[in-house]
Amino acid sequence: MTDADAPLSTPCNIQICQVTCDSFRIMWDMTPEDTARASHFFIDLSRKESKDPNRFKHRDVPTKLVAKAVPLPMAVRGHWFLSPRTEYCVAVQTAVRQADGDYLVSEWSQVIEFCTGDYAMDHLQQLLDKAQGSAGRLLKFSVFYRNQQPDYIHHVRTECGGVMRPALKDNSGSHGSPINGKLHGIFLSCNTEFDTGLPPNDSPYGPLRFQIPAAHLLSAATRLYFADFYCMYTAYHYVVLVLAPIGSEGDNFCCGRLPLLDLCSNPFLTYRLPEGPGQEPLFCHASDVILEVLYTEPLHLDQGTVTEISGHHQLMSLTTANAKKDPSCKVCNISVGR
Repeated sequence: MTDADAPLSTPCNIQICQVTCDSFRIMWDMTPEDTARASHFFIDLSRKESKDPNRFKHRDVPTKLVAKAVPLPMAVRGHWFLSPRTEYCVAVQTAVRQADGDYLVSEWSQVIEFCTGDYAMDHLQQLLDKAQGSAGRLLKFSVFYRNQQPDYIHHVRTECGGVMRPALKDNSGSHGSPINGKLHGIFLSCNTEFDTGLPPNDSPYGPLRFQIPAAHLLSAATRLYFADFYCMYTAYHYVVLVLAPIGSEGDNFCCGRLPLLDLCSNPFLTYRLPEGPGQEPLFCHASDVILEVLYTEPLHLDQGTVTEISGHHQLMSLTTANAKKDPSCKVCNISVGR
């Protein structure tokens, strides 16, 4: 057996580093002899939940990525459409391309599991740019509101001392949004009807409405962040914003993770100081998207009012709880995953 025909050792000590929502770097240990000989690397990647990892059916027929050997760690980006916050399994082979075109390959390495990351700031900026194009003109509003079932309001009054406490954000919307499953808050609405300038009479969330003056929450003492833009196989779109008092835990979480919006000049939700003595601040919301405002602090029912809405109660299926984003929509998807 010549040196050229000597078997390659199995790659070991696989390490994954610099993981983003759509890329990663991979490295492993090889003998100096294999490092000098290897002409190609074979990389097999599959979602962790897949029961069939689709390994090579024959050692010389790659079914995944064949890459020319490069110094490690090797960057893997663009070869697959990686999704954010998704668990993957990866294994590698080293190979030497022979004169007849066949490959001499090593055994597969052990399987390593890793999870891709959240959207980074540049990805969120892409999403923000898309959302700005759909926002529409600004309309005045005066209150934030939250619709709930009677059981919820009763629980808050009897078990929580009248305080609505922030809850962990679910996984609705874009899978890669950094707030999903990580940030606590209370979802509020502020959209109004075109003809009345008032909140709509219908809601899929329940017949009782907690309503609080906008000035109680939106002021120069708060920061506003963009968190998501999505739709649920419908013509209308949702924009998720985070409203957090400056210096709060929610503010500290969002800082550096989410794009910060100018309270006085943005296409979604604005606050402007009174123009003169005796005048009220001016609050406006985007007209062509549905705003979901996540307020990061507790709210007491006594800060506002609870009333029963007069409209017909809509089906709960119309809510956005754990709703999945339409991956085919060209308006609200970016190129880095779902």
